Amino acid sequence: MNKLTQVETVDATPVAVIKPAKQTSLFSHARYVIGENPVTGIAFGMFVIIAACAVFGPLIAPYDPLASNTTSALQAPSAKHWFGTDQLGRDILSRLIAGARISLATAAAATLVSGAFGVLVGLVAGYVGGVVESIAMRIVDAFLALPFILLALALVATLGTGFGNIIVVMVIANWARYARLVRSEVLSVKQRDFVTLARIAGVRPLTIMLRHVLPNVLNSVVVLAILDVGRAIILESSLSFLGVGIQPPDVSWGLMLADGRTLMVFAWWLTTLPGLLIVFAVLSFNSLGRWLHARFDPRGQL
Repeated sequence: MNKLTQVETVDATPVAVIKPAKQTSLFSHARYVIGENPVTGIAFGMFVIIAACAVFGPLIAPYDPLASNTTSALQAPSAKHWFGTDQLGRDILSRLIAGARISLATAAAATLVSGAFGVLVGLVAGYVGGVVESIAMRIVDAFLALPFILLALALVATLGTGFGNIIVVMVIANWARYARLVRSEVLSVKQRDFVTLARIAGVRPLTIMLRHVLPNVLNSVVVLAILDVGRAIILESSLSFLGVGIQPPDVSWGLMLADGRTLMVFAWWLTTLPGLLIVFAVLSFNSLGRWLHARFDPRGQL
């Protein structure tokens, strides 16, 4: 019998009563997803830890991440320095915490701006159609056809390094993915009855796009944005590792990898620990995106 149906007895006669389905809370759904896949639980834990380090970094870092002490150079992990020190005697744990703030701030800002611009382009192109759609999609195709890292390197060579320029580079490299996704979603949504009725009622196109179409595509945009934060972390780390990203004295995980690569044979902690943090950060955002997709998708499947 259907789970929504409960049999009750009225005057000795069985009567089927329809009960509303019990709503699953967000916390219950998260527990279910984590229980089904322990890796997701680990990733969620790492996400919370990394986010806490980014927000409360200066309060929890045991040492100044920029303070050098040559007498403590290249010390292995110990009770004094849990993750060891680098070639200048700087505490690795403190630098990892400081790097979390830079790496996540860069990735989050780039994702927010590129998502907003891509949503705007995809929304207009999908709803207006015609020549506007054709031109916009050809530009999107051109950006998507360019290799990700090569495009970023070319833009950095043109704009220069620095926090602001890195965000601009990542926005230019990522916005087309949002535009393509939103355009495809809009093509489906604008054929629905409520949009047709709004047009018949004389509602302005801008109002239809913002009030009726946009809310129906935001779920997919949010999932892509969460997944894109991990992608942005990889891009920022790659650029910093190549020397064209975040510059000293600022700290980022990619920059730490670059500083320790020549000493990794003698001091494994210089590159292993930042590399593991990058892996876990990307894994945590991918798992969060998968969970949100399962929450938003009625089928619960990717």
